[in-house]
Amino acid sequence: MTRGKSISGFSKLSKRGKLKWIVENFFIDPERVMKELTSYWLHDEEKQKVLDRFSENTISNFHLPYGVAPNFIINGKTYCIPMVTEESSVVAAAAKSAKYWFSRGGFSAEVISTEKIGQIHFLWPGNIKIIEAQLEDLRDHMLYEAKSLTQNMEQRGGGVGDFTLVDFSKEVENTYQLRISFETADSMGANFINSVLECFSKTFVNIVREQEVFGGDRHKIEVLMAILSNYSPACLARASVACPIEKLGGYGNYSARQLAERFEKAVNIARVDPYRATTHNKGIFNGIDAVVLATANDFRAVEANGHAYAARSGTYRGLTQCTVSDDEFRFWIEIPLSVGTIGGLTSLHPLARHSLELLSNPSAEELMQIIASMGLAQNFAAIKSLITTGIQQGHMQMHLVNILSHLQASEKEIKAALQHFTDQSVSQAAVRDFLQILRNPIGDHSQT
Repeated sequence: MTRGKSISGFSKLSKRGKLKWIVENFFIDPERVMKELTSYWLHDEEKQKVLDRFSENTISNFHLPYGVAPNFIINGKTYCIPMVTEESSVVAAAAKSAKYWFSRGGFSAEVISTEKIGQIHFLWPGNIKIIEAQLEDLRDHMLYEAKSLTQNMEQRGGGVGDFTLVDFSKEVENTYQLRISFETADSMGANFINSVLECFSKTFVNIVREQEVFGGDRHKIEVLMAILSNYSPACLARASVACPIEKLGGYGNYSARQLAERFEKAVNIARVDPYRATTHNKGIFNGIDAVVLATANDFRAVEANGHAYAARSGTYRGLTQCTVSDDEFRFWIEIPLSVGTIGGLTSLHPLARHSLELLSNPSAEELMQIIASMGLAQNFAAIKSLITTGIQQGHMQMHLVNILSHLQASEKEIKAALQHFTDQSVSQAAVRDFLQILRNPIGDHSQT
């Protein structure tokens, strides 16, 4: 076997041919690996073809658990929210938060704005004020030439908005940007925005080069790149919970007010300390990513957007805020979310379609509210655990089954371990010791 062997024409091989080459050149036991990877192929060939088209050089499917968090009340409506994640404690925490706030008024959510941004970066050695003076005329020409691309979106309530000229020439020589706003209705809109931007770019360059008003340097104009920005701070959702402090209830030795005040301090630490804020926000995205994946939206774009927003002040901060004033506890999140409910994989992936149906086929704005509420719920559960029992007790209890599987526990042993560790600390060593005792009880000399 030659490790690291290269191949020409790999993409032209059949799926089975690709897999055969992979296992024969990179695995010690190719027959076993071939059998295992093909076992994850769908029996329904048509559905498998759909999945294979989503990516390139596919050889198998990588399965993740598809779970649900019930009992979410958002703006008075009850949801059972689909979640795709490999970490059981994420779904458990979301469900626990939903149940907690179910009797305290649920979650309130709103969409503040839905504007998205596209950018045309161009090189211009001439006087930028000439282009600035002609910007309105350039905009009219670009919109006219792109009419065939924008008319369907306009009929759905979307389209192209403002054009702004941005000067980067002090930082990057002769470099400028046309920053353009878009509304994309119920689609995430990436393909729409990029197609329109590329059309705009051609028109922009042609007009500048053709018209003498742009001066002697007009032939030197050049578009460097045209693409949407995944930072959309004006595509913003807010979710919140609130209740009288006394309704929070106490926990252990903490009164309701003590719990509220500890909670507020924990949130405020994440507002001032980037080290804590990073973990704080990661927990928020535990929930957000799970819903974004379940609805076949782009979790990478959503994360990049949220993290950029968290650093918009120049300091990376936690995305949630909390106040304890008079007798009221308030906890909320504001987060940019660029998601869609039509187009892309949301329409093609069979489980994504079921996810949206489970959510009563929401609009993009309603999905933004659901996702923001999930992020808030996840953060509430994490902070409440941190300031009371500590995060590991609940996390490791949920992780127990994974440890047992890793140690090849039988169903009988799993059942016994779950009962034993109900009030015991969970660790790899503790579970291993428990199984050893279970398998070799004191006084059992059958193997001696």
